[in-house]
Amino acid sequence: MEQSIEQTTEVLLCLSPGEAADLKEGINFLRNKKTGKDFILYKSKNRVRACKNTCKHQGGLFIKDIEDLDGRSVRCTKHNWRLDVSTMKYVNPPGSFCQDELVVEMDEENGLLLLELNPPNPWDSEPRSPEHLAFGEVQITYLTHACMDLKLGDKRMVFDPWLTGPAFARGWWLLHEPPSDWLERLCRADLIYISHMHSDHLSYPTLKELAGRRPDIPIYVGNTERPVFWNLNQSGVQLTNINIVPFGIWQQVDKNLRFMILMDGVHPEMDTCIIVEYKGHKILNTVDCTRPNGGRLPEKVALMMSDFAGGASGFPMTFSGGKFTEEWKAQFIKAERKKLLNYKARLVKDLQPRIYCPFAGYFVESHPSDKYIKETNIKNDPNELNNLIKKNSDVVTWTPRPGATLDLSRMLKDPTDSKGIIEPPEGTKIYKDSWDFEPYLNILNAAVGDDIFLHSSWIKEYFTWAGFKDYNLVVRMIETDEDFSPFPGGYDYLVDFLDLSFPKERPSREHPYEEIRSRVDVIRHVVKNGLLWDDLYIGFQTRLQRSPDIYHHLFWNHFQIKLPLTPPNWRSFLMHCG
Repeated sequence: MEQSIEQTTEVLLCLSPGEAADLKEGINFLRNKKTGKDFILYKSKNRVRACKNTCKHQGGLFIKDIEDLDGRSVRCTKHNWRLDVSTMKYVNPPGSFCQDELVVEMDEENGLLLLELNPPNPWDSEPRSPEHLAFGEVQITYLTHACMDLKLGDKRMVFDPWLTGPAFARGWWLLHEPPSDWLERLCRADLIYISHMHSDHLSYPTLKELAGRRPDIPIYVGNTERPVFWNLNQSGVQLTNINIVPFGIWQQVDKNLRFMILMDGVHPEMDTCIIVEYKGHKILNTVDCTRPNGGRLPEKVALMMSDFAGGASGFPMTFSGGKFTEEWKAQFIKAERKKLLNYKARLVKDLQPRIYCPFAGYFVESHPSDKYIKETNIKNDPNELNNLIKKNSDVVTWTPRPGATLDLSRMLKDPTDSKGIIEPPEGTKIYKDSWDFEPYLNILNAAVGDDIFLHSSWIKEYFTWAGFKDYNLVVRMIETDEDFSPFPGGYDYLVDFLDLSFPKERPSREHPYEEIRSRVDVIRHVVKNGLLWDDLYIGFQTRLQRSPDIYHHLFWNHFQIKLPLTPPNWRSFLMHCG
């Protein structure tokens, strides 16, 4: 049953007339002493603008940017993102996000109010009090990575089934050995939730196995700007019961069970998270969201699960030149992983779930060609995070192993109950030690000799289809072998995105420059099938250099999220070439 959500106004900060008069021209850092919340207010002759002092990237705190001579920018203490508070636009990385503004109003006595227009927390609509749970009534079984099998009364629900094959072309492989009955478990499910389109959550090799047995299984996804299943027809997987649901609305499964999908505050176009409620007991799964629901989440849920590991990016391991020495990369990775651990521990402390489980980070770069990535892309240890949480709170933690089952009723009643968590039988294989590379590499290699690439005009055809232009950036694309050396007979070309031309030499004007070396099997597979560049970047299938050292958000965001929904018409292209 869908319920409309009424918007409300919340007063976040109230300044007296005297305090308002004392505001200086330019940037003002303010704090609500009662709540401890921080804000930034920018005062100019024409207007006053305000926002929360929270970076939209990963929630860092802004401070004065000493390099800003104009007095309009602040700098995040986490990753040095810069925000121009006179425009509320991020200037580093350029062309990325806009900061959410607060409403500034003068009260009747000429004081100043900062207001936030919000719907009420949508999970509070039609609230339900927790009811008694019998032992065994709610059980959560970990399968692998981000995949959980939930028994909720007489219903079964599965999260994000990646249980076979690789993710991101050939870059990610499962760390854990899934239970041998994983396919039977999927087939028994009453519904499946898939959080987003990344292939470690939307696994077409897994869904192909499932569709062969139950093509009509109900699958639920959020109503994201780019559809989660945008590539379903191209994949060849026959699924017939995909349901797209609105954000922030309870979806009733039966009288005891309902769920609500929420969007990510940083990547609302693709990322989602979910609240599952059974008899008033909430399970919160934030999956990969950077700031789920804009940072507003239910407190004191029965069970919370989230990602924890880090390492889900080509940065900085695949970069070279300039500052990107091995020593710099190692120090950066170490610092970033520590920041992520502290952030997750602080989030858990703030939300105070009864039980917390780190998941969605159990992958490995197991192909021999990716040995360098495997050795340098150090990930967080879930036990280290759980130990940090236990130092700072009374939250019970669970480090899952494949096939382990948590009995929610037992754990809520007595976390020390020996039957609260049933571990897999002794001798169960936990970690994978072999992977079936060949079938998946054969699919990629099939693109290398495709007729498309007999004609150099495919380059113009592809980038015209991609639709990214009017941006001052020149990119050199080089097809390579496994070791990122030029592929014999491969393409090496320039793309000038200012006018979408393909010059023989770099233009004489000032321009940012990137060099992208890509393994030939993956880049040609991506080009042929019109796939997103996550397979290249997140899958570690590129090596990159850039000058100057600037992240071009608009470029990468386009090729990772905003490419057309249908692939290039290569049949027409080849007919024209013929």
